[in-house]
Amino acid sequence: MSFLLTAGSLIMADVMTRKPGRVFYGWFALAGGMLIIFTVGGTFVNSFGVFLPVVSAELGWGRATLATALSLGIVAFGLPSPLWGVLVSRLGPRFAIILGNMVAALALAALSQVQQVWQVYILYIIIGLGAGFGGYIACATIANNWFIRRRSLAMGIFIACGGLGGLVFPPLSTALIAAIGWRMSWLVLSGIILGAGVLLGGVVLVRNRPEDMGQVPDGVTGGQSTAADAAAYLEATGKKKTGGRMSQVLKEPAAWLIGAFTSANAFAQGTMSTHQVAYLQDIGFNPMTAATTVSLVAAMMVIGSIAFGGLALRYNVKYLAVIGFVSELVAITVLLTTRELGLIYIYAVFMGIGNGALTAALPTFVGVYFGRERYAQALGVIFPFQVVSQAAAAFIAGAIYDATSSYQWAFIVVAACSALGVASVFLTRLPGRS
Repeated sequence: MSFLLTAGSLIMADVMTRKPGRVFYGWFALAGGMLIIFTVGGTFVNSFGVFLPVVSAELGWGRATLATALSLGIVAFGLPSPLWGVLVSRLGPRFAIILGNMVAALALAALSQVQQVWQVYILYIIIGLGAGFGGYIACATIANNWFIRRRSLAMGIFIACGGLGGLVFPPLSTALIAAIGWRMSWLVLSGIILGAGVLLGGVVLVRNRPEDMGQVPDGVTGGQSTAADAAAYLEATGKKKTGGRMSQVLKEPAAWLIGAFTSANAFAQGTMSTHQVAYLQDIGFNPMTAATTVSLVAAMMVIGSIAFGGLALRYNVKYLAVIGFVSELVAITVLLTTRELGLIYIYAVFMGIGNGALTAALPTFVGVYFGRERYAQALGVIFPFQVVSQAAAAFIAGAIYDATSSYQWAFIVVAACSALGVASVFLTRLPGRS
């Protein structure tokens, strides 16, 4: 809670200390991106598990058969990220946010009419493509364009909103299904994306760059207050558009090292989010206790994201990322050595904080290293590392369990990945803050 209060005070101080008539618009643009990641993430991914048993039972589909739709949607969301990065850079993030999420919302509404499982597959692929084009990369680019000095805080708050979507939308979807049925519930969720996300977030709030409004990025000093001053600042600091091609990004060692540490964290997330409920039930805890642990991890991820963003204003981001991996290592050690409920909750706290901090670290590291002009392309190239690793983790951990009838070695692999993540962070040579 103290981190939330600190973040709020920093935002208010930033707004209040601006010159009269020159209110910094960056926080409003960031709020638009936050609405997108909150509504789309909450409806697209986090609510699917609520619909799964209801739709499967009514239409007679196996759960594994229906769950394939979410897998296809996540692949469509993440794997084309290099293309999304190029398009966002060329067309502007605001255009991508409005068009992509409008497509996703309409496809979500069409789910209310499905009769065959292949229709769900097609629509979830469309949802994934739309949300991928107008979601994470586009919104993170907005935050990076507007913030330099407080980039880490902006990214931490932005990432935390994705976690909040996971807390809010599953119970909301449950209540909607109970009240109006699953078909009408898809329509309501679609309306939330169109109203709160696309209209309020994308059309009303989001603006691509401070220069578009005669302002400069947060952190520019010397009293600059015009777009001309911003152009001069970018010229002086060498942030003109250079080296933005995918091949040129991949030539940077930092791109591979950032990809390595985000893959390590994604493997931990993918393994634990998929298998921790089953593991806890295997060792004797009831389903409600296991589910409560999942909620606690999600809540701690929100705190971890904001904490990383706030602390990175004062401390080296590399050291904070290392602390995130150490937190995951502590969590895995606790989980493997206890069957006490109190210590299981300690696991959830450490795992959630570590996951949240490292999830916020990815867009922050990319911004620090690649600046503003190469940001969308660079994030688009690196983000698939996270998607592939998180998707593979669930399968690998399941295969290990099937082979050994135990999750012990799967969790040891998670710990090993966290250790490799520490090494990747230390090897990443980041330039000074841009």
